[in-house]
Amino acid sequence: MREITIHAYAKINLSIDVLGKRPDGYHEVLMVMQQVDLYDQVKVEWRPAAEEKAGERIEISLGVSLPYLPADGRNIAYKAAELMADRYGTDKAGRIAIHIGKRIPVAAGLAGGSADCAAVLHALNRLWDLRLGLKALMELGTGLGADVPFCLAGQAALNAELGLTEDPMAGTCAVASGIGEKLEIVTPLRSWVLLSKPPVSISTAQVYGGLSLHEITEHPNTAELAAGLRERNFQKISKNMVNVLENYSLKEYPTVMYTKNKMIQEGKAYKALMSGSGPTVFGLYTSKRKGEAAYSKLKTLNKETFLIKTL
Repeated sequence: MREITIHAYAKINLSIDVLGKRPDGYHEVLMVMQQVDLYDQVKVEWRPAAEEKAGERIEISLGVSLPYLPADGRNIAYKAAELMADRYGTDKAGRIAIHIGKRIPVAAGLAGGSADCAAVLHALNRLWDLRLGLKALMELGTGLGADVPFCLAGQAALNAELGLTEDPMAGTCAVASGIGEKLEIVTPLRSWVLLSKPPVSISTAQVYGGLSLHEITEHPNTAELAAGLRERNFQKISKNMVNVLENYSLKEYPTVMYTKNKMIQEGKAYKALMSGSGPTVFGLYTSKRKGEAAYSKLKTLNKETFLIKTL
């Protein structure tokens, strides 16, 4: 095998709770993440050189369909290739050629960059026949980004050609703790989802830095949310779909609040929530028809609006 193309799926957060700040500067979180049917296409090609060049530094090239995104070491997908080359490519010579076809909105709270990073880890594991399980891949991914392990889990479950669908850590929905890297796979949500990203970018570091934990009055019951997913109990699910980061982002970015209100009032979502640190807002719908009616209204508000399903 010389090349592979992987669907790198976006995620939404069904809940986010922030438990406190850690000594290392990160925040301790407890949240539920869910993969959705919106993906980037990540093609990775391995071009081996002559055997006598083995041990020379592996070359890496990256192309991205959006010209304003970095195509060098500033891109987390490029960093993933560097990490794999340093760890597992010391006896190899050649070039890793990556191309990312972007569909997931950028800086949107949907883990698009982390998904691309995870796809590169998966691809090189397969192309080089390393036979690493998800646990080992997740340990690598954690050093690159807190959302990478979950993206690895979802891609393993949804891309059969990776050969990891039976791995116990493969899954499309998980309770995440620590900084988001410790995963417990749970029953996924089944729903239509309307994603709508206002035309603004939000820094995750800014949101966590500006969050006043003592001012948060509503927290999700994560265990009850997981039980609701297992039981297909929408009352339990929607009751515990709380994102405490909204306490900062909705106040600081009125356009996010406006999008959420529109989704509730005009879109008639049975639940609307901001994903991650924002700015994307998503609404859940019990039928495609209801979602389509909402889509037509939200699309006029925000260009990056998608009607999709959970996975």
